[in-house]
Amino acid sequence: MTPPSPASSAALSGHWPSWVTPELVAGRTLSFSELRTAGEWIFWLESRPDEQGRSVITARDPEGHIHDLIPPEYSVGTRVHEYGGGAWDVRLKGNAPQVVFSDRKRGGVWFSDGTTATQWATAGESPEHRYADLTFDPAADAVFCVRESHGDGVPVATLVHVQADGRETVLVEGADFYAAPRPSPDGNFLAWFNWNDPAMPWTVTTLSVAPFDRTTGTLGPVTDLTGPEPCSIIEPCWSPDGTLYATSDAEGRWTPIRFSHDETGWHPHSLDGANAEIGLPHWVFGQRSMAPLPGNRLLALGIRHGLNHVLLEDNGRWIDLALGTPVNVPEPLGNGQFAWIDAPADAPAAIAFGRPGEACDRFRISVTLPHGVTKADIATPIPLSFPTANGAEAHALAHALFYAPASSTSALQEGEKPPLVVMAHGGPTGRANPSFAFKVQWWTSRGFAVLDVNYRGSTGFGRAYREALDGQWGVADIEDCLAGVQAVLDRGFADPARCVIRGSSAGGLTVLGALAQSDLFAAGTSLYGVTDLRALAEETHKFEARYLDGLIGPYPEDEALYLKRSPITQAEGITVPVLFLHGGADKVVPLSQAESMRTKLEHSALHVYPEEAHGFRARETIEDALQRELAFYQQVFST
Repeated sequence: MTPPSPASSAALSGHWPSWVTPELVAGRTLSFSELRTAGEWIFWLESRPDEQGRSVITARDPEGHIHDLIPPEYSVGTRVHEYGGGAWDVRLKGNAPQVVFSDRKRGGVWFSDGTTATQWATAGESPEHRYADLTFDPAADAVFCVRESHGDGVPVATLVHVQADGRETVLVEGADFYAAPRPSPDGNFLAWFNWNDPAMPWTVTTLSVAPFDRTTGTLGPVTDLTGPEPCSIIEPCWSPDGTLYATSDAEGRWTPIRFSHDETGWHPHSLDGANAEIGLPHWVFGQRSMAPLPGNRLLALGIRHGLNHVLLEDNGRWIDLALGTPVNVPEPLGNGQFAWIDAPADAPAAIAFGRPGEACDRFRISVTLPHGVTKADIATPIPLSFPTANGAEAHALAHALFYAPASSTSALQEGEKPPLVVMAHGGPTGRANPSFAFKVQWWTSRGFAVLDVNYRGSTGFGRAYREALDGQWGVADIEDCLAGVQAVLDRGFADPARCVIRGSSAGGLTVLGALAQSDLFAAGTSLYGVTDLRALAEETHKFEARYLDGLIGPYPEDEALYLKRSPITQAEGITVPVLFLHGGADKVVPLSQAESMRTKLEHSALHVYPEEAHGFRARETIEDALQRELAFYQQVFST
């Protein structure tokens, strides 16, 4: 296997002239998420860097016109679990859309008809209420949602029913976490899932359903639909005829289940045979992997070997559909078409609609590429599999996506091999995604190769691969990154003297551990990364407070292991330069983590963005971080 070679150039790789400018990445690129449909309307959440990262509910009407559905002074967002998601919902009243949403700064629950916004629920101060996973009540001017209350002590999660006049009714309480309150189409039932510490939503959850009594506004007897084996069962959703679906990994990977209901109760029917994982780790609210269709059919987004596939279950048979390259399941339109966020490997993301087997209409593009950019200028992934450090065990292979440098005007010089940027994704329960991303093109267009590693613990490869990181975070992930680099070097794809590694959040721990335990890298960058596992266990937010129990062990019982795995105790092994980029308002991985690590490394630099939280949003921050990291590597390679 030989990666493609670009045309000729005199510039050294890593210094090629690039069409990917900081302004293009940070200022002109829209971010799309959480697409919904109703009738022939298409709705999505659109984040706009040139409006200070403002998130807007945007719509395309049946005539093709684009509308903003909230007033300009509002921005959709929520801080439930800190990561948020699911902060809005939409319905049609006649043929006019109405939305409910939480505002990123004001909090609360707001209602808008596209011109004005009225408040249905206030955030309050003591306790502060945060709202997420908003879902319209199909039979009233009200919403079902998750409420997270912050007062003294640990935040408290509940499911609530919020009415237009501000009345709130607590429906379910007592569990540590709740998600996905989904009413049946007639509003007579409510389904949801919940979990308790130390479980995470991708390890053990409970799926429940209960009748909703409109006379009292409360739930009737609750039925546990989880099944006999502890598992992750998530994403409840209803078909138009009232059939309930969810997806469960009880059999080894997330697989849809259909629940029928009669006078004797609820009856599960597993829809196996898709040969794919149908489900995503519940880091954020509002994710959708399944779309029930009329006629007892189910559309799903399945992941095979790390790649997305659109699948249709019809009468017990799964069929692969040619329907663009969606990041979540396509949603049905009233005219028989589907809409989705289209994210191919060789073009920017777009909002699209179409029919299976036909060319789609990509009508809202996240960014228009500069004039003259061709396919040769865009790097696309080559899937790689390679032996792990424990190849004789159950998981003999780990996985990654490799990108060769790409340019229509520049090429490697005679005998030259490109520098390599290794990426360790966050989570660590996450995934390297093959969709077009400027975080890759920024490097490949300048003559770098990129290796995006799906180390053990990554999603999309089944439960066993995900659980292979249990008790091994800071070991298996590092082993797989190092093995991936060695596989690339053995194939002659990169310059062994010019390898660097970067990662954000949990990926920062992997970066620093790899630098301490290997001499493969010339430098590394940690973006809001973990450096002290003890401090993380003591300081992090509620959602991840017990996450490390599974990844490392219970704390403080296993304090010695936390110390051993922490980069801050491995600092003497890091002899190459390190760049730290961190937000001053980060509540997930506090700034103190980077500050403490910085003091232990002689050849390191820390740059703080005071207003940024966990992940960078502001245009100025994104531009500065990109240029700062590039200049850092170029300086390292020049010395």
